Amino acid sequence: MTIYKRLQITSYLAPNWFEFYQAIAAYLGRVLKIEFQLQQSEYDPLEDDLLFQDQIDLAFICGLPLIRYSQIVSNQFQTLVAPVMQSSRYSNCPVYYADVIVNANSNIKKFTDLAGKTFCYNDLGSNSGYNLLSHKLVPEKYPENFFGKTLQSGSHQRSIRWVVEGLADCATIDSVVLEQELKDFPELSQHLRVVEVLGPSPMPPLVVAQRLGISLIQQMQLTLLQPDAELQKVMKQFGVRRFAAVRLEDYQILNQIYSNRLRAIV
Repeated sequence: MTIYKRLQITSYLAPNWFEFYQAIAAYLGRVLKIEFQLQQSEYDPLEDDLLFQDQIDLAFICGLPLIRYSQIVSNQFQTLVAPVMQSSRYSNCPVYYADVIVNANSNIKKFTDLAGKTFCYNDLGSNSGYNLLSHKLVPEKYPENFFGKTLQSGSHQRSIRWVVEGLADCATIDSVVLEQELKDFPELSQHLRVVEVLGPSPMPPLVVAQRLGISLIQQMQLTLLQPDAELQKVMKQFGVRRFAAVRLEDYQILNQIYSNRLRAIV
């Protein structure tokens, strides 16, 4: 069995959870006696050469690019766990929602009021920021050019600011990212209103390269399912109740939505 001294973890998720991912890396290091080096990726997963070269040992990744990547490169990654949030809206399951937000001072009260407005999204590969909304806009219910204008912001956090600043009328935000952003910057809450909720969707998982071997992978999963007091403290800070074991198949529904969406918004 290979003994690893150092492993690389990459996060492809919103940076306002980076401290949480650091706590997970530190916890795995404490228990497994391995140095886990965490970095925030600047790339879309499907455009990251390191991923395709199998240079990443573990990754925090959105379920949609994960399942799409697994169809290009099969059997490279195995899902370990995903967070289960404390809030009752998540029903003690590893899921999240996409909250459609508008400026609280606008006259937009319901989803249909968004017709002709400016929509901003983080990126085209995002499940919460783009995929779910695109799936909702079926031609039978909504006109072909539902939004008057679309803008790419590059991140959920920037989309939130654009709605607050009036640069866009609406955005669809990962509910967990939104909740954390409102916790970090409570003054934002008075400027935002949620007019629609999409989902639930399976929570972004932590995945591990299968080349690390089944023994170490099982150790990692068991370790995360039994967090120590130090990690539990950070989990509480981020509103995480527990970790749940998840399977790659749990994310197939996201690819079905992606494949079946009848048209693009952009």
